[in-house]
Amino acid sequence: MSMEAAGWRPKSLLPKEDGAQATLLFVIAVLAFLASLAAIGAIASERAAEGWRDQLIGSATVLVRASGLESADAAAARAAETLAGVRGVAEARALDKSKGDALVARFIGPDPLPADLPVPRLVAVDFASANPASVADLRRALEADGLDATVEDHSLWTAQIMRTGALARWAAIGLFLLISGAAGALVAFATRQGLDARRDLVEILHLSGASDSFIARLFQTRFARMAALAGAGGGAAAALAAAGLHLYGKGQSVAAIMPVAWTDLTATLPCPIIAALIAAVTARVTAQAVLKNAP
Repeated sequence: MSMEAAGWRPKSLLPKEDGAQATLLFVIAVLAFLASLAAIGAIASERAAEGWRDQLIGSATVLVRASGLESADAAAARAAETLAGVRGVAEARALDKSKGDALVARFIGPDPLPADLPVPRLVAVDFASANPASVADLRRALEADGLDATVEDHSLWTAQIMRTGALARWAAIGLFLLISGAAGALVAFATRQGLDARRDLVEILHLSGASDSFIARLFQTRFARMAALAGAGGGAAAALAAAGLHLYGKGQSVAAIMPVAWTDLTATLPCPIIAALIAAVTARVTAQAVLKNAP
């Protein structure tokens, strides 16, 4: 009767506790930590991009230039009143002169602007959530009122934000694949080292009727359990780090750039399962390849 048919299982082909196993456990936990942070970062970045996009789509900025004897402030106030009456506009308000000065200062430097410099005034327009006005509607209303103004619908900024969000998403996917490959390479190396270190025991198992598949399954189970433990530890550490970022980011500028929410922490839950699957598949394939090519 073979060992498999008898249901016999050796305790392990590897020592239960050694420095190499502890090191491998630590490295896989670190990789799981980084992968979990990448997943959380991708989700938070996607949320930030969507939030910025919604804000930009729901608003417009109008640059108003004074004409004739009308002052810039009066032209901006008249433009705001005109735009507020357009159907589909929730609110239109003239912004302080300092807003326009700040835009011009980016190009001419921090020195004070000349008092007679004709700096355009800004009017912020918020669209209604239902049946919002179009940019063409705003332009027609301004032209009808005889105002010299330019409407910016933020389409350029919206496209850039969505490209940035897509880049962050693909970067996270690439990082996950890179980390998965590194974890698989570590498990493959450890499997080969384990087989080489226990070559005598492997030969005894073969003589006792154990097949290559049976021996490979032992390595598969061993490394899957270890990777699951390391993945759980790394995922938990990433969840704690993200929770700290969430708490620290309240009221800080970091919250606008990386708005981590409590629900994002659930991205770490599959970490032990994914780590175990990667380790199990890698260990089994590697063990079977080594045993097949063994003399």
